[in-house]
Amino acid sequence: MMSDTEIPHGAVLTDSGVGDWQPPLARERRQLLHDTKTIAIVGASTNPSRPAYFVSTYLLASTNYTVYFVNPSGGTIMGQPVFKSLDDLPETPDMVDVFRRSTELPGVLDDALRIGARTLWVQLGLWHDDVARLATRAGMQVVMNRCLKIEHARFAGGLHRAGFDTGVISAKRAKL
Repeated sequence: MMSDTEIPHGAVLTDSGVGDWQPPLARERRQLLHDTKTIAIVGASTNPSRPAYFVSTYLLASTNYTVYFVNPSGGTIMGQPVFKSLDDLPETPDMVDVFRRSTELPGVLDDALRIGARTLWVQLGLWHDDVARLATRAGMQVVMNRCLKIEHARFAGGLHRAGFDTGVISAKRAKL
């Protein structure tokens, strides 16, 4: 069995690996993103070099989601208030997008369940078998080891085979 910090690169996930949780298929992730209206980013950061900041910037600039930032430090990020906990949010988010260490995921799950969030999205590079099982058994949708920004851009047409959409529609070299 995998440890909670290992990423099952190329692994086939079966009952022996993660119990009653299976990663959602692409069409299920697309529907989940379509149905989501509010997102709480747990582990939000003011540091532009952090993935949480990059994802936050994308979500605010390129989507219609209502985005809430959660970090015990409080303050503001990109002019928006940062809430110290999920309990402090003005409404229950549809999705909790997590940028925390794997060891902190059980606590984040407890908080997300307590407030009634319906989706737990665990960012690229993170995996926790027990959290996936418990969240699923509690009725939550769970996505692990996926970047919300990449998945949204992929389904919204912002990605292609070569990576991010550059806006170039020609194979000819651009003139400088």
